[in-house]
Amino acid sequence: MEEKLAQMKCTACRGDEPPLTEEELEDYLPQVSEWDLIEENGVHKLQRTFDFKNFAEALHFTNRVGEAAEKEGHHPIITLTWGRATVTWYTHKIDGLHENDFIMAAKTNDIYSGD
Repeated sequence: MEEKLAQMKCTACRGDEPPLTEEELEDYLPQVSEWDLIEENGVHKLQRTFDFKNFAEALHFTNRVGEAAEKEGHHPIITLTWGRATVTWYTHKIDGLHENDFIMAAKTNDIYSGD
């Protein structure tokens, strides 16, 4: 299923759509392995920390995720430290999770695995 999400394209979020429901989240979460569903100030987000051998590898990964985000028009929060990058996806226009966030989580996993 993750491969299917990774092949999808993000759609423009108009901002008048509701965030995904709990049931929808339960359907999507298994499709993006190793991502955590977190909640910050009442807003659901997807988050995963990726480990690397050094800062240069983490930076390269961060740049590749940034390129994918620009291509799709959907942008994450990325925290970069030595040997580690934490990526957080959510849709600020709706203060929650949208299908786009799961698409980008799957694409991020592909980037990490080298696909």
